Order: sequence, then C-alpha cells, then structure tokens
Amino acid sequence: MTLASFFAYVGVAALVICTPGPDTALTIRNTLLGGRAGGLLTAFGVATGLSIWALATSLGLVALLVASEPVFRAIQYVGAAYLIWLGVMALREAFRRQGQASSAAPELLPPRRLAPATAYRQGLVSNLGNPKIAVFFASLLPQFAATSGSFTTLFLLGLVFAAMTLFWLSAYALVVAKAGDVLRRSQVRRVIEAVTGGLLLALGLRIAAEQR
Repeated sequence: MTLASFFAYVGVAALVICTPGPDTALTIRNTLLGGRAGGLLTAFGVATGLSIWALATSLGLVALLVASEPVFRAIQYVGAAYLIWLGVMALREAFRRQGQASSAAPELLPPRRLAPATAYRQGLVSNLGNPKIAVFFASLLPQFAATSGSFTTLFLLGLVFAAMTLFWLSAYALVVAKAGDVLRRSQVRRVIEAVTGGLLLALGLRIAAEQR
C-alpha cells in the first residue's frame, strides 16, 4: 500500500467518522449519565466493535454475512431494536424530569450512576448491531489494500478506522464532560436527553427500514 493511498484512506475515513450517527448520540448521552468515564468507555466499546468488524472483514466472514439475507436481517433488526430501546429510555427520562427544576435557581443534577461495564457494553452492542458497518468495511477496505485478500493490510486498515473513531468519540466525551455544570442544569439536561433519545430512536427506525 502506497503512502498516497493510505492518506486517501484516512481522508475518506475521517469524513465518515465525523458524520454524526448512533455512536455519537450514544456517547453524548452516556457522558451526561456517567460523566467523562461513561463517555470514554462508550467510545472504547464502539472501537472494540469496529475492531471485531475489521477482523471479520479480513477473515472473509463479512462476505458470508452480506451474502446471507436471513443473518444480515437478523443483525439489522436486533441492532435497530437496541437503539430504539435506548432512545425510548432516554425520552422517558427526559419527560420524567420535566417540571422538577427548582423555581429559585437552576437545579444542578449530578451524573446518574452508569456502571462502567454498562457504558462499554452499550457502545459495543450498538456498533455490532449495525450491519451497515460490515457492508461499509467490505466495500471500502479492499479498495485501499495493495492485495484485496491480504489479511494483514485489511485488518490494519480496519484498526486505523477504529482508532480514529475512538479519538473522535473520546473528544466528544471530553467536551461534554468539560461543560460540566452547564449541561447538568436540569432544563438543559432534559433537552439534551430528549434530543439524543429522539436521535437514537430515529436512527434505530432508519436502520430497521434500510435496504441493503
């Protein structure tokens, strides 16, 4: 693989990664719920999922997944259902808190307890439940590999994508956590939870309705 091809790949990957999607919405939500640790662990879960997809692509397993309509659809619907469930939970929490703000001063809500394992698992399952990533890897990675069947090259390209995603989502988590008191004001947090919940719900419905 030439240096020019590698930089071209990084450019394409950056455009894809910077486009907001389910992983971004989930990272923001979990940062609000669990603070900086919750957001970072969600990002690590997403990166782990991408690494698994990269390994499956390199081994040729993704090609089998894409070729199998029942398996592809099963993963698609399970992943969509999981995002919809997370979205509904976020919306329920936002509406449950409605009207709880103090009349004297804006109420500061501490981050709710979000177990580290839960944050990591949500990031992992959210990513693995999106078979479109498998299709994306299967179509993108071979275009930049010197030999399309090279396990090492394909896997390393996938790991680069995962590392870039980890960096980007971690930056989101740090920015949201840095905002601290502003985002923990009851009214602001309800709005953000409602928006992220709506996004997760909409993205889940879109994934469920998408064709290959």
